[in-house]
Parts: sequence; C-alpha cells; structure tokens
Amino acid sequence: MPAADISEQISLAGTEASGTGCMKLMLNGAITLGTLDGANIEIREACGEDNIVIFGMTTPEVNELKARGYYPNEYYNNNSLIHEAIDRMYHGINGCTFNDVANSLKDRDPYMVLADFDSYRKAQAYITECYNDKMKWAKMSLNNIAGAGIFSADRAVTEYADNIWHLR
Repeated sequence: MPAADISEQISLAGTEASGTGCMKLMLNGAITLGTLDGANIEIREACGEDNIVIFGMTTPEVNELKARGYYPNEYYNNNSLIHEAIDRMYHGINGCTFNDVANSLKDRDPYMVLADFDSYRKAQAYITECYNDKMKWAKMSLNNIAGAGIFSADRAVTEYADNIWHLR
C-alpha cells in the first residue's frame, strides 16, 4: 500500500463500503477522513477519536432521512455551492460535460452525497488545519501507526484459527 497523508473513506454510513485498504493506509501513518462506517468505526476505536476526522450522518440518521424521504433536489435548490457545482457539471469542465453524474446527484443521489456535503466541507477545513499544525499532525499520524497493530495479519489469522477453523 503506498503512503498517503490522508485516507479518504467517504462511504454512506450503513453501507459498509470502506474496507481494509484504509487500515493499511493507517499503518503507514495516514489520517482517516471519513464517515462513521465500516472499517472507520474500528479505526476510530484503535487510534482514538482525536486521531481521525469523521463527518456526515450516522447510520440511524441515514435511515431516518430515508424513512422521511430524501429529496436531493432540495439540497440543489437551497445550497448555492451545491447548485453551482452541479451546474458546472452541466456546462462543462475543460470541454467535457458530466450530465449523467449531475442528474444522478440532483435527482437520485443514492449515496446521499448532497446531504453530507456541508459536513464534508467542514471536515476538509479541519483536516487542513490539522495538517498545517506539524506537531499535531505528527501526533495524529503516530497514534494511527501505534493503533494499527490490532489490524495485523497475525492477529487475524490467529482469530480465524481459533474461532472459525477451531485449530489447535
């Protein structure tokens, strides 16, 4: 796994889309910026709340919004930044339009990207602030490396041998 400063794991809470790749990035000192989903939950437990940047809805909040009815067009109509970004996709970027992506976000948005947009922007600002504070960043990174031991292959194989394969 290549090294990175930030590991973005931005799945919708409750979809379990983030996987073990982010644990490998953590082992190399990357700070996770992500939703409270999948492996990110385990990473937060391993490195501590102060050493991961979480944004977006929780699984209960996602389920509640789905139950009430999620209408991404409301975000498009009521948030000027979202409106501007989606319109930019329609009008084109470097000569290419992205109508299918824009339509999907504005009309369907199955991953509720627009609902998490403002929280993501705040998380980006915060992680930038952390990165610019070299001592803080170093501590966060080292806490990630130190906490990553729980994800070692040795532990996983031992647990499989004991709990699944029942080997002695």
